[in-house]
Amino acid sequence: MRNTFHLKTLAVAIATISVASLSNAAGLDRSGQDVTAFFQDGTYAEAVYTYIDADVSGYDSANNVPSSNTYVKGGETGDIAESYDFFRYGVKADINDTFSVGILYDEPFGAAAEYTGDSNFVSKGDINASITQLTGGRVNATTIGPAIQGLTEAAQAAGVEAQRLGQLAATATDPQIARDFAQQARAQAEAAQGFVKDATSLGTAGAIARAEAANAGENTNVEVRSNSITAILGAKFGANKEFQVYGGPVAQRIESEVRLRGLAYGPATGYTSRNSPDTDYGYIAGIAYSKPEIALKAALTYRSEIDHNMKIAETYPLAGVLAGDPAAANQSNNMEITTPKSVNFDFQTGINPTTLATAKVRWVPWGDFKITPPLYNAVSKNNELYEENGLNLVEYDDDQWQVEVGVAKRLAPALAVSGTVGWDSGAGDPTTSLGPIEGYYSVGLGAKYNVTENWAVSAGGKYLWFGDAKGQLPTDKIVGDFQDNDGYILGVKLSYQDY
Repeated sequence: MRNTFHLKTLAVAIATISVASLSNAAGLDRSGQDVTAFFQDGTYAEAVYTYIDADVSGYDSANNVPSSNTYVKGGETGDIAESYDFFRYGVKADINDTFSVGILYDEPFGAAAEYTGDSNFVSKGDINASITQLTGGRVNATTIGPAIQGLTEAAQAAGVEAQRLGQLAATATDPQIARDFAQQARAQAEAAQGFVKDATSLGTAGAIARAEAANAGENTNVEVRSNSITAILGAKFGANKEFQVYGGPVAQRIESEVRLRGLAYGPATGYTSRNSPDTDYGYIAGIAYSKPEIALKAALTYRSEIDHNMKIAETYPLAGVLAGDPAAANQSNNMEITTPKSVNFDFQTGINPTTLATAKVRWVPWGDFKITPPLYNAVSKNNELYEENGLNLVEYDDDQWQVEVGVAKRLAPALAVSGTVGWDSGAGDPTTSLGPIEGYYSVGLGAKYNVTENWAVSAGGKYLWFGDAKGQLPTDKIVGDFQDNDGYILGVKLSYQDY
């Protein structure tokens, strides 16, 4: 029975120790799309379970006026990050000394967040209080009707006066008098537009308050789930078969549900969307180099974008108000989402016969990613600020960079331990209110025990310090401030290897 770690096989030690995968990284990144199972020697199989528990809390904004983007520290949001878990599997075998095949399963992208308690991300149902907040204390449920009526009458009067002054300007024989009348006509026309805009704003506040009341007690939450199966064929070449090229198809399934509730979302409160599961395809390609005598392995892996065309059912109360038809608040359409491409670099080398050093680097261009539900986008075009392209529900400013370095050490013939430190850049700050962190720093510990010659069990954990971030709506309004948050990841792995 082989019960020791040799330098050549220290790669197995670190691969099976580092079981705590990514969590709350940039964008929707979840698993890190690890492919290191494919680079193990001989026949190899693994099953990994990962559990994540994060604490992401902060303060909402006391400013709920939709037209004002100024952040004013409000009440506590409570912990919005829901714990979740997922699995990862991998199988790899050598056909001969040149060709290898593998199948990998993971859950690459996801999100799980919910606001609870008494924050402005929860519908409270008090129409009077809602109108007061939405209008900055200007009116309440009793006075909003007369205020709208007064503004409407003022707009009509200003319009009539603008028309009268325009006629006087057209008939005046003195050029200076004509110019004066024309200037006064323009001022009255502008005043009429202002009154109409103000009345519309108050009307929108009333509609928001009614939508808020209709969903009283409901919370803002988001859940995104994905599954991915990757088939890989590798071919080795070189004098000592030290190089390997590999690639293959990727099947990816994704689904999501989003509920926006509370005054923080302004006109979008009450918005709900559900995406039917959709499966589409991409590919993976890479090149690797190995030098077994010093346990050196290096691999550069590219994953393509994957375009999804999925069914989406949307409910947007404001759409029914704008159309004057409650049925317009519910629509089903097709929506396209493109999950991002990525590049992973995995490296390891032996330091001495019992010690292995590792490094991982990952890049994902989240700055190119967006989610644009059709009804949500269409309603946003009613605002003159966004009438050209409308708004995306989710988008990010920056690309993600993630770096992790580690060391594995054999302590006994059948026992090895490892430690890692990591950094994730995040995808920009401010970021979406549905995932308000900006990257993290992490430390991790793991251990592997060889149960038999072929079977091993590993366990590990990571502690994460999340970067502070402000939660932002697609309109650029800051609705929350999230600081001093952290989380942890636990994982266990069962692996089999036969050289």
